[in-house]
Amino acid sequence: MWQGLSICIALTLAGFGLTLIPGLADTGISPLVFALLLGLVVGNLPGAARLASSSGPGLKFATRWLLRSGIVLFGLSLTLQQVIGLGPKVLVLDTLVIVSVLFAGYWIGTRLLGMDSETTLLTSAGSAICGAAAVLATETTIRSRPAATSMAVATVVLFGSMAMLVYPLLYSFSGMEEGLFGIYIGATIHEVAQVVAAGDAVGSQALANAVIVKLVRVMLLVPFLLIIGQWWMRRNQSETQGDGTMTANGGLVIPWFAFGFLAVVVANSYITLPAPLHQGLVVAGQIALTMAMAALGFETRIEKLKALGIKPFVLALILFLLLIGGGMLASQLVMG
Repeated sequence: MWQGLSICIALTLAGFGLTLIPGLADTGISPLVFALLLGLVVGNLPGAARLASSSGPGLKFATRWLLRSGIVLFGLSLTLQQVIGLGPKVLVLDTLVIVSVLFAGYWIGTRLLGMDSETTLLTSAGSAICGAAAVLATETTIRSRPAATSMAVATVVLFGSMAMLVYPLLYSFSGMEEGLFGIYIGATIHEVAQVVAAGDAVGSQALANAVIVKLVRVMLLVPFLLIIGQWWMRRNQSETQGDGTMTANGGLVIPWFAFGFLAVVVANSYITLPAPLHQGLVVAGQIALTMAMAALGFETRIEKLKALGIKPFVLALILFLLLIGGGMLASQLVMG
């Protein structure tokens, strides 16, 4: 156990350290991404495969229990009062964006691009909901391969980073007032940190609205996981092997950590924790997620990423353009 956790801790410390370097700190890239990339590099060094076998229990603990714990503590970023403040139209807008991107992404990925279901679903979830956190939560629910998870996170990083540059430029041409453009930012950009960067570049009102709308999208991760878990179970049950046996067991898939996330949101809405305790729990959640990303990167083999090819990036690009164009139209129609 300790060998795997030691690797995760070292990669996590390095990931947080990289965010303190001038230049890198201004990119808005989170420690989660740096830890994933570092884990990918270290895990593919000569001799790392032998180390991975002895570190298996610790790595598995990180990708399962630390990941779940981090997502639960992520609920400390949201309150019900924030959700109610912008009114029911925001919930309609976020739901419309999520459902449209998920359905379009899955259809395009599996039917037009011929991608496997795991990579398609993870890539679509990362674009539709909340970036790497959604990818990790979906991975925990469907138990996908580390390579598919890493590839999906890579698409989020690439196009989410592009969004931080593109959206402020779009503002002057959009004809939208600042508050509405902030809602558009929150409804369509991948990561929370990327939303903050883009909103801040537009203005204070845009930033405030963008963060709240984005956090509502994060909250919608809970019903998504409940639905996708049951759908994935039934899908696997319906796929039979050549001898007629099922490819998966028929147990009920319930992502309990999603209820934990929701419970923390409710508690955060009505219970005021001392500021140092609240901040400490937020940081603990970030560390847990970063350690999980480090473990996923360490377990990912480069040859498996190569096997996935360029198609996930093509899908992510299509969804990025859909979020920019369709999201702007939806924001004006729903919120106008």
